[in-house]
Amino acid sequence: MTANIDDAILTARLAQGTGDILKGVRDVGLLRGRGLGDAGDELAQSWIARVLAQHRPDDGVLSEEAADNPARLGKDRVWIIDPLDGTREFATGRQDWAVHIALVDNGRPLSAAVALPDLGVVFSSHDARAVSGPFARKIIMSHNRPPKVAFHVAEKLGFEPMDMGSAGAKAMHVLLGDADAYVHAGGQYEWDSAAPVGVCQAAGLHCSRLDGSELTYNNKDTYLPDLLICRKDLADEILEIAAGFLKENGSYT
Repeated sequence: MTANIDDAILTARLAQGTGDILKGVRDVGLLRGRGLGDAGDELAQSWIARVLAQHRPDDGVLSEEAADNPARLGKDRVWIIDPLDGTREFATGRQDWAVHIALVDNGRPLSAAVALPDLGVVFSSHDARAVSGPFARKIIMSHNRPPKVAFHVAEKLGFEPMDMGSAGAKAMHVLLGDADAYVHAGGQYEWDSAAPVGVCQAAGLHCSRLDGSELTYNNKDTYLPDLLICRKDLADEILEIAAGFLKENGSYT
């Protein structure tokens, strides 16, 4: 472990640097579409891997863009990475893409950062604070595969549905108070939520599965099909609504 770079600084710098690399690749305008997305994924993953190999050689790593190394399962400290969350949004010039960097210790986020590079901001678990005050009266969900349960929650609460790309972008808009909850069902993996959950938990938001169970990371099976990130004063009501929907329909989707 490099003594002069602590986990908080390393996490934030990885998110910032990865975002800068991705913007550089896109902004020169030589690639577009799938070629741009693939190049961004590959370059970002390569840089992150080199940084972690130099500064945290003994830690495990789980990344969407790298082959899974089962050795991570024997590690307490594991970096869970999505170098480019929202590849489609990135490649088509949208702003709702993100960089996810999380360090988990014994399955729980220890240090996390989410960069929204087109907005010029990095949210860190070490200094993020959730916005309080009046409800935005909005429920945020995937714009590619919005789950039926999210519309049901919005209807029951009398809130407006709101869609967006990257999971990190959605979660950070809850933190900023632009939406009151992020409701997801239908499939994600650990790298989709580890960093957003790490930041949002530290900022004072509720984070759980849709059945209320705790989110844990660095599992053998990395699939995490559903997620709730919301203001704490809405959590019990949303979980109750989701439970009723599941009982009636047999699925959240």
